[in-house]
Amino acid sequence: MSSTKAIPQSTSSARKPPRQPLLWAALAYGIGIAVGAYAWRPPLWWVLATLGFLAAGAYYVSRRVWLAFVLGLGALFFTGALAIQASTARGPSDDGALAFADGEEVVVTAHVTHEGQIREAGFGGTRQFLDIETEELTNGDRRLVVRAGLRLGIYAKESDQEYDESGTRMPMRMFRYGERLRFPAKLRAPRNFRNPGAFDYRGYLADHGIVMLASSKITKVEVLPGFVGNRVERMREGVHRSLVRKIHALWSAEDAALMDAAVVGESAFLTPATRLDFQRSGTYHILVVSGMNVSILAFVVFWVMRRLRLSDFLASLLTVMLCTAYAFVTDVGPPVWRAVLMLTVYLGVRLLYRGRSVLNALGAAALGVMVVDPKSFLGASFQLTFLSVWALGAIAVPVLERTSQAYQFGLRHLRSADFDRTLPPQVAQLRLDLRMIAERLPQWLGGRASLAIVGAGVHGVLSVYEVLCVSALMQCALVLPMAYYFHRATVMGIPANALAVPLTGILMPTSALALGLGYVWLPLAKLPALLAAASLHGITGTVRGLGGLRIADYRVPLPETSTIVIGACAVGIAMVLAWQRRAFVLCGIALLAATSLWVSAAVPRPHMRAGVLEVTAIDVGQGDSLLVVSPQGKTLLIDAGGPVGGQQSEFDFGENVVSPYLWERRISHLDVVVLSHAHSDHIGGIHTVLKNFRPREFWVGALPETASVRALLSYATSLGIRVVRHSDGDSIEFGGMQVRVFSPPLEWQTSSQPRNNDSLVMRLQYKDSSVLLEGDAERVVEQRMVAQGESSGDDPTSRKTRDVTHPAEIANLLKSDLLKVGHHGSATSSSWEFIHAVQPRWAIISVGRGNSFGHPRLETLQRLEQEGAATYRTDLNGAVSFYLDGHTVSPQLACLR
Repeated sequence: MSSTKAIPQSTSSARKPPRQPLLWAALAYGIGIAVGAYAWRPPLWWVLATLGFLAAGAYYVSRRVWLAFVLGLGALFFTGALAIQASTARGPSDDGALAFADGEEVVVTAHVTHEGQIREAGFGGTRQFLDIETEELTNGDRRLVVRAGLRLGIYAKESDQEYDESGTRMPMRMFRYGERLRFPAKLRAPRNFRNPGAFDYRGYLADHGIVMLASSKITKVEVLPGFVGNRVERMREGVHRSLVRKIHALWSAEDAALMDAAVVGESAFLTPATRLDFQRSGTYHILVVSGMNVSILAFVVFWVMRRLRLSDFLASLLTVMLCTAYAFVTDVGPPVWRAVLMLTVYLGVRLLYRGRSVLNALGAAALGVMVVDPKSFLGASFQLTFLSVWALGAIAVPVLERTSQAYQFGLRHLRSADFDRTLPPQVAQLRLDLRMIAERLPQWLGGRASLAIVGAGVHGVLSVYEVLCVSALMQCALVLPMAYYFHRATVMGIPANALAVPLTGILMPTSALALGLGYVWLPLAKLPALLAAASLHGITGTVRGLGGLRIADYRVPLPETSTIVIGACAVGIAMVLAWQRRAFVLCGIALLAATSLWVSAAVPRPHMRAGVLEVTAIDVGQGDSLLVVSPQGKTLLIDAGGPVGGQQSEFDFGENVVSPYLWERRISHLDVVVLSHAHSDHIGGIHTVLKNFRPREFWVGALPETASVRALLSYATSLGIRVVRHSDGDSIEFGGMQVRVFSPPLEWQTSSQPRNNDSLVMRLQYKDSSVLLEGDAERVVEQRMVAQGESSGDDPTSRKTRDVTHPAEIANLLKSDLLKVGHHGSATSSSWEFIHAVQPRWAIISVGRGNSFGHPRLETLQRLEQEGAATYRTDLNGAVSFYLDGHTVSPQLACLR
């Protein structure tokens, strides 16, 4: 009797989809959050609408239940809109602390709220990042007692490191949770790059309670007596720290860095290259602690508890308790807690015998998370988690139940002919076929062993099918958010996940066992540690092999609104059809796959104005990056920002600043990329831009023979990009405009290192309007260009026939409506003679806010003002676009486009 209840239905018949009111409730609440975030209305409107719908729903609850349910969803919709506006209005408060972020040094007294890890820094030093909470800020006579979140970077040079009594060099000490510190620092407010599509770094820090940033040298940090904090949190930090130490004792440094991230959520030791490999292969969820880790842990714990013959209630309770403890120790944040909440709700529903609906549990968990933190619905992490489980429960589960699960169930009791009669005809026929095959195997195996081997083989094939099916359906469902948030089409996601996810199922329990045994006796942990390392090597080998393929690095721009709507509808239709007859199921899957392919391959229409010349200064901080769009729609990018002064930085300006802006404009390809000169704040992001946008040509000027320049030019050539060198006198027709090069001269001699005066200076002309792009050219180059116009005795043949314009006309050629001011507005550029020769009506300065160089200089701004130029600055205005229609220039702030 009991076995009959578990018998699956026919593999071809339709099934009635389960009812999941909590899923629809969560969707209504979430859509309300999305609408409320972008369509502000007075709070009273939302309150009145909610009360009206609730009253109407109460009236119809005994008359038309379905209408009452719809009205209830409407009330949840308005409640979600009210909740997001209320949570946005709250936000973290600095309580006056930001008044001290004025560029002056402040003495900060604070205590540690979140520990960091010691990492190597440039030039042989070390660094450590801490989250702290201020207690007191002092600046001369100014004193403020305030509690405000601050992220502190502590740096140590090699000479700052201490020695112990034996003379051994000791690294920077780690600061512990609750320790009180005093140090001098210049406070600064977090700042976003003010470009459309930019990451909201300030909002990210605010979500973690951080309102200010600071840095200090280790030699200036004083540890004060006393402890401030929570004892439970202190214990959690201690356990987390102990686990990290144990991981590094059990595995090699390279393996330990990955174990830290995958097992306990400590990502401080990961390299950018490792992150990129996992991102390209679509397996980044394996590298970080996420809901998948909780799922694997819960499965193993629950399975063990049931094998120990504990009741469902005790097994569920212990599973939830251990998963909660795991989430607490890792302290990764909302993604793991969401998974724990959903697990708790699901096991609770399972105990109450409510059909074990995964979707209802998902709805309850999502609704609970959104009520606690409405802003979580707008984040990529929440949406990816929600959509993954939705695809699993609403599409993959019914598909598998109708296909492989019926046959998997039929592999039980293969020797029992009586069991055949309880199964669907197709499954019973499979059992008969397996018995016939087993009889033909060698006699020495024995009938029982032969049938077991045949059954195991079929079980393995069906298991591989299930992994591939789940991986494919989830990848198809996640194509849209991956394109929207990360601009990636994970082409290799299906095979990579099919291989890596099962290995993760081995990695998690073996690594947990190794850690547990490591606290008992370290040699006892070696065997499970070896198994875990083997699984890890299998994962990394898969990731590097598949992620290293060029096709894996397929980037996509922001999808169009119509694409987003169609993609979302395809997921919904596939969910509905998954419960219908086989033909409809296949149609739903085909629709989902076709839509996923279209989202990945479709080239959206870029945001461009036809018939005008556009010049946009992208906000890259203290660096340069300009986007030029010709009147015919051809694109040219000049520089791509980078770290200042040749600093080594893991932050990729090309990937994290320039590319997101271009993708937000729905630009998937550049016609030309230009490098003005080889200083790090111009060349830093070029490598990634070439990879992401594959231009036809790469224009350069005078470049020194440095290793970085040679590597860049070699990389461009390997991508099939034509490298073109330009110098003074070159004139190019480009997409309906004329490009004229003024510097460097053909005979320009470079030095061993890049210089500002190596800059490629170009003038763009469209009808009667023009723009002069100066790069970082300084007064020497400016004087040479002006002198060429003033000297009428120069021999025009010295221009090697590339441009026969008489030198007397050069002064007129310098005259431009828009000037991109040289070298961030420094005192070494923008001489009075040069500005007077150009006579700009508009000027743009690309400069970083609060930079240490004092750019732009006051005298430069005054010269531009005296010449009558209206000056825009990226530090004050963010990205700025100028549109030249052939007669006039129209500026527009890009963030207001």
